[in-house]
Amino acid sequence: MYLGEPDTTARLDNIHRFMAGVYFSMGPLAIWAAITIRKQNELIYFLSFSVFMAGLGRLISMSIVGLPSKIFLIYLIPELIFPIIMTVSQIIINKNKS
Repeated sequence: MYLGEPDTTARLDNIHRFMAGVYFSMGPLAIWAAITIRKQNELIYFLSFSVFMAGLGRLISMSIVGLPSKIFLIYLIPELIFPIIMTVSQIIINKNKS
């Protein structure tokens, strides 16, 4: 968030810093949800949906604009797989509760 994207337009720098703030704030929220996971229900679905949509956005960007570098595949794979694991795990937990 501090570094931004200085070698680009003001519009893109603004968007990058905004998204950095969103991602930075999601970290503590995800940690809190993980610590209190037995008390959470709908929040887990919302978090997994948010991460999946971010990964989907990255995938669409890669398919339209191209792969910036191979390291972005390392970012993409967990963004698409972990939300599915989170959702399935929460469904199983909910079934075991009832």
